[in-house]
Amino acid sequence: MSARHLESLTGLRVSRETFDRLCAFVELFEKWSKTINLVAASTQSQIWERHIVDSVQIFKLSPEPKQWIDLGSGGGFPGVVTAILLHETSSGWVDLVESNHKKAGFLRMALLQTGARGKVHSIRIEEAVQTLPAPDLISARALAELDKLLEFGFPWVEKNANLKFLLHKGRDYAAELAKARDRWRFDLVLHQSVLDEDSVILELSHLETLN
Repeated sequence: MSARHLESLTGLRVSRETFDRLCAFVELFEKWSKTINLVAASTQSQIWERHIVDSVQIFKLSPEPKQWIDLGSGGGFPGVVTAILLHETSSGWVDLVESNHKKAGFLRMALLQTGARGKVHSIRIEEAVQTLPAPDLISARALAELDKLLEFGFPWVEKNANLKFLLHKGRDYAAELAKARDRWRFDLVLHQSVLDEDSVILELSHLETLN
C-alpha cells in the first residue's frame, strides 16, 4: 500500500516519515507473526487493508494530541498505530495494556523500532485501573463485548468525566448496544467503518451507571 492509497481510504494524510514508520511496523509484525499468534491467521495477509486502515480511521476521529489508553493491545491495533501517528504531533501518548507477556514483548519492540509515542504495560486491565491515570480516550479492538468494555473503563470515567471511548465493533453492535443500555447511560455517535458496511466505530461519552 502507498501513502496516497492510505489517504484515499481513510482521509488522513501522513508524512513520508510517518508512512515509513508504519511500514517498519508492518515488517516487524510479519516477522513476529511467524512465531506468535498476534491476529487471526485468516487476516495476517491483509495487514494493511484489515488492520492498519482500521486503526488509522479510529485515530482520525480524534487526531489532536491526547492521552490514550488502548486495552488488550494484542498485535498493536489500534494502539501502536495510534502511537506512531502521534509522533507527527510531538505530543500525546498511548498507554498500551496487554497482559500476555509474549505479545507485550512484541509491542515494546514495535514502539522502540518506530519511535512511537507510547508505553506497554504488561498487566491486567483491573491492575491498570489502579496504576494508570485517567486518559482522554480509551480504545479497544476485538477484546470484549461493549458492556464489559464499559465496565473496564468506568473507574477512569469517575476520575475524568470527559473521557471518551472509541471502540471497533462488528455486525452484532446493535445487540451489544441494547445489552449495554440495561446497565449504562451514555451519549453515542456512530461512525461507519470505511472497510466494512457491517462494522462501525462507537464513540461513547458521558458514561453513567444506571445502578
